[in-house]
Amino acid sequence: MTRDILSDAGADAHATSPSRWTAAHVRAIPAEGVEAAPLLDAQDFQRIADDLDIWDAWPIQDRGGLPVPVAEGETLWMALAAPRFDDPDQRHGHARIHLIHRSPTGWRDLGPAMPDGFSPGSREWSGSAVLSDGDRVTLYFTAAGRRGEASLSFEQRLFSARATLVPTTGGWALVDWRDLHEAVLRDPDHYMDSNSGSGAVGTIKAFRDPAYFRDPANGRHYLFFAASLAGSPSAFNGAIGLAVSDDPDRDEWRILPPLITAEALNNELERPHVVFHRGRYYLFWVTQSHVFDPAGPAGPTGLYGMTAERLEGPWDALNGTGLVFSNPARAPRQAYAWFVMADLEVTSFVDDWGAEGTRPAGRRFGATFAPMVRLRLDGSRATLER
Repeated sequence: MTRDILSDAGADAHATSPSRWTAAHVRAIPAEGVEAAPLLDAQDFQRIADDLDIWDAWPIQDRGGLPVPVAEGETLWMALAAPRFDDPDQRHGHARIHLIHRSPTGWRDLGPAMPDGFSPGSREWSGSAVLSDGDRVTLYFTAAGRRGEASLSFEQRLFSARATLVPTTGGWALVDWRDLHEAVLRDPDHYMDSNSGSGAVGTIKAFRDPAYFRDPANGRHYLFFAASLAGSPSAFNGAIGLAVSDDPDRDEWRILPPLITAEALNNELERPHVVFHRGRYYLFWVTQSHVFDPAGPAGPTGLYGMTAERLEGPWDALNGTGLVFSNPARAPRQAYAWFVMADLEVTSFVDDWGAEGTRPAGRRFGATFAPMVRLRLDGSRATLER
């Protein structure tokens, strides 16, 4: 199937050799003076609810990648959420996608986006959502595990589903869920089985995080996703995959070979997504310092990216290294899961926050939206807008 796509002369074909993010890129990250997000303090953020943790988030967007306003200054978002646990890592086994309302007064949880028993997974992991036809929302998401499994597996499948957005007395709701469909089937010639990892932190393999993008150059629709490279001799085989569709309303997606690989460098290129800005494509992903191969160089936890003149590449590392910005050196795990929108505003969640030397022992999990930041993009240069 993939060979047929690559032999097609259409614009959705890209080079058979993916662009590589390499150890040489990471070694070029300076030891000091890297671009870093502002240091957070307690007054910089507020939990949505005392008993609810939220993390990876994305807006309900239009096909151009902008959050869709539902009223003046108000937008709707989705985020992974779970009850609060003493050990924050337990949240991953209980994750549900919640609908969240953003207004000038803050964030408000509207409850699980999908009804109980609708998702085919034992939990729901990250994705993206598109509003079209005024009230129809298409959700692309990761079904982790299988509903009803006796013990949690790390199998990941990419699904789509549709719902109707309606106003309610409490705000907004998604109703009439339908068209549940496994949108992208894994190609074993290129993508490793997501059940192949050990399940330990930093070793989980990927086939997750579908992010929607419409190419303004040709009108084609793409889903970018985090993946693991098949046939790699290295256990650190993170990759970014993609699928293409001429008509996503028909739920017909063709999987393509990987676009970016980090073989022998990094295990997880998470939440990949693309922004088109001033005639260039910018592909972003996030990763953490502990998922780099310990035998090689390790970069900081941060937002990374590459840029290209064409979607099919070749892709060049932003800032010569791939690093766009990191957490501040005094709080290296302060935030995570950065997501860049079409207007270059960047969302993330507060993770293990607080400056080293000023915080109590143990992990302090913020579990809410971090303050937004904004990027400045100029060719292959990416910086934070101050």
